[in-house]
Amino acid sequence: MATSLPLHISRSVPDEPTTPYHQYVYAYPHQKAYRLEADRPLLTDVWAGERLDSLSLYVHIPFCEMRCGFCNLFTRTGAPEDVTRAFLSTLERQAGATRQALEANGDPRFTLAAFGGGTPTYLTADELARLCDICENVMGADLGAIPWSVETSPATATPDRLAVLAERGATRLSIGVQSFVEEEARAAVRPQKRKEVEAALTRLKEAAFPILNIDLIYGIDGQTEQSFKVSLDAALSWEPEEIYLYPLYVRPLTGLMDRHDKSTADWDEQRLGLYRFGRDHLLAAGYRQTSMRVFSRIGTAAVEAAGDSSISEYNQQAGMVGLGVGARSFTTDLHYTTDYAVAVPEVRRIIDDYIATPTDEFRRTQWSFRMDDDERRRMSVLSMLLEAEGLHTELYRGRFGSLPQDDFPAQFALLGERGWLDRDGGLLRLTPEGMAWADAIGPLFFSSRVNEAMSSYQDR
Repeated sequence: MATSLPLHISRSVPDEPTTPYHQYVYAYPHQKAYRLEADRPLLTDVWAGERLDSLSLYVHIPFCEMRCGFCNLFTRTGAPEDVTRAFLSTLERQAGATRQALEANGDPRFTLAAFGGGTPTYLTADELARLCDICENVMGADLGAIPWSVETSPATATPDRLAVLAERGATRLSIGVQSFVEEEARAAVRPQKRKEVEAALTRLKEAAFPILNIDLIYGIDGQTEQSFKVSLDAALSWEPEEIYLYPLYVRPLTGLMDRHDKSTADWDEQRLGLYRFGRDHLLAAGYRQTSMRVFSRIGTAAVEAAGDSSISEYNQQAGMVGLGVGARSFTTDLHYTTDYAVAVPEVRRIIDDYIATPTDEFRRTQWSFRMDDDERRRMSVLSMLLEAEGLHTELYRGRFGSLPQDDFPAQFALLGERGWLDRDGGLLRLTPEGMAWADAIGPLFFSSRVNEAMSSYQDR
């Protein structure tokens, strides 16, 4: 085995993790590493040479009925119908320009799709139908034949909206409940009544989507194992195919930023304790853990879907086509997106600018990050190691010609010393405690280039 880093790998040595909750790593690099470059290549050139027979489509709908206290997503609250209509018209123009760029390089075929946000079901039923039409008639995605997911909320999971999604073939609905305890919901600045949540879940079950996902959060002020169990048991009573358990993060420019007064050590202890309690409770209830956050009910469509490498918590892969302001697209050599922000004035400005964008501007990239061999290796490690299935070293070597533990010896040595890594022949897999520290393990593999770009990004 090699005793030093190959020349193509940057030689940054990771700092020892001091907190389990450094950063949620669902894609690499983070959007804060992207920059608006003077050289904005044409999409026809960006997608040249890319595999087009197994694309995934992501559509970002930047609207919500309210902004939760923990939310740092790119979204606007309370947008009037003239804005949502104009947004869809612009999305259609962007879709047309994107489809032309793809077709210039071959016959694009989509095998997976997702509507995220924001809250896609903020759109009216008619607007959702129009969104599906854009995806099918303009982008060419056959929604009736592929798996696709939609995020919703208790207030917007209305019968007419769900009827549109069911008719068009949505296979997975994810609802952000966060807590069934009203006091905790208020503490997270997400005011909602449990009866409203239960009514929305009733409608979702009646619609009979193949996969129902319920999101819960742990680490809220005042939350205990007993109160968390109330939410876990309430979620389990609906027999969802998936349950996501998210640790609470308090990020810049969010509603909780000036209201959260826990010390880091106390808060880490609370979150770790609640994570372990929730994990064990769901495992005992017949769920399988597929990543730090994701639990799928054994014997259901969610477990079958987990066998598809394109359906995972880590949702990044070359071949993802993003539509809508804030959506990201991934090719082998370039990751790109539009502008995005968190602060209300900036979000509104960016959405307005998107709506006013001339069609020809959509033929070029905007904000982007250029991938190289080093960054692709890091992305590959993260995409496998942070999943319960683990990192298959021969798959990695088949792609890069080396072993991951030789490319990143300091990182894997640290994981071994901490007891966070199991080595089983050609498989590197996080231990249960390693999975608990996944949000600290992911950033260990960030390059110095990405860390420097992220640290110089100005939150807005």
